[in-house]
Amino acid sequence: MKLNISFPATGCQKLIEKRMATEVAADALGEERKGYVVRISDGNDKQGFPMKQGHSCYRPRRTGERKRKSVRGCIVDANLSVLSLVIVKKGEKDIPGLTDTTVPRRLGPKRASRIRKLFNLSKEDDVRQYIVRKPLNKEAPKIQRLVTPRVLQHKGRRIALKKQRTRKNKEEAAEYAKLLAKRMKEAKEKRQEQIAKRRRLSSLRASTSKSESSQK
Repeated sequence: MKLNISFPATGCQKLIEKRMATEVAADALGEERKGYVVRISDGNDKQGFPMKQGHSCYRPRRTGERKRKSVRGCIVDANLSVLSLVIVKKGEKDIPGLTDTTVPRRLGPKRASRIRKLFNLSKEDDVRQYIVRKPLNKEAPKIQRLVTPRVLQHKGRRIALKKQRTRKNKEEAAEYAKLLAKRMKEAKEKRQEQIAKRRRLSSLRASTSKSESSQK
């Protein structure tokens, strides 16, 4: 089994019946690793499948279906070919090529708020002057979430359009309510005229029938 030990503090790269994310004393790995505490972070078996906690990669299609998973479990056993370990606590001696050297970060932060936090800037300072540029060429990362006059202009335009739509909807609703009240009033007057017309006709028929009966 190959052991891949990394130390995040310096950025360098260099056990059975244990689970992932557990911290293990590295005294058994050699005299030069005495006092070190490592955490099991990952691993691959002899077929190349990675270790993983949980069963998020398996979705059964039918009940009782046989589990065919493309990941192995989270417990270390003899079937592993590579086991990745991360140093949590440094021991007495330095490990050559791992804890005695430091690899500098090639890229700096990209988000505007994190650049301000790194250089202790205020909101009035221009963040674009503090970009950590790439050493290979003159390219620089695009700053995310940077508030510029153009962004504020677009935001103001969106708010103005939103207010305009709200105002237009209110005006249209008021016009529609006014038109609806007018139509209802007209319909009511028309209905009252029809009722009055029917009453006049019925009274006229009643008077003619009475006159005919009196003549007989």
